[in-house]
Amino acid sequence: MPHTPSYALDLTVDTEAPEAPYEQVRARVAELVRGGDLPTGYKLPTVRGLAEELGLAANTVAKAYRALEADGVIETRGRNGTFVAAAGGATERELADAAQVFAARARRLGATRETALAAAHEALRAAYGS
Repeated sequence: MPHTPSYALDLTVDTEAPEAPYEQVRARVAELVRGGDLPTGYKLPTVRGLAEELGLAANTVAKAYRALEADGVIETRGRNGTFVAAAGGATERELADAAQVFAARARRLGATRETALAAAHEALRAAYGS
């Protein structure tokens, strides 16, 4: 069975710091995403779950999530949860989503990485020519 990387949301809040707790959460999540420690599509804890884990009020974490969403770092998908967004604009996010769906389906079909890449390459060649 292939190894699936494990990612951790390494967050702590310093109540003695001059920055507000929501700003500490916002800055740390943004830093983890920028640094590649949290990849596109990573599902973040619920607001309540993270608030309990950090000993914060749910409104504090919700404020951090709203700021991160406004910055395009994360996206909320209704009841499905909150995820790390693809970098860039809407086109890049849609492409990243489509690529994730394709990759998951190729894996379910038992295709090797090389076979999946070849299929994607052929589809792009057919769509764009040459």
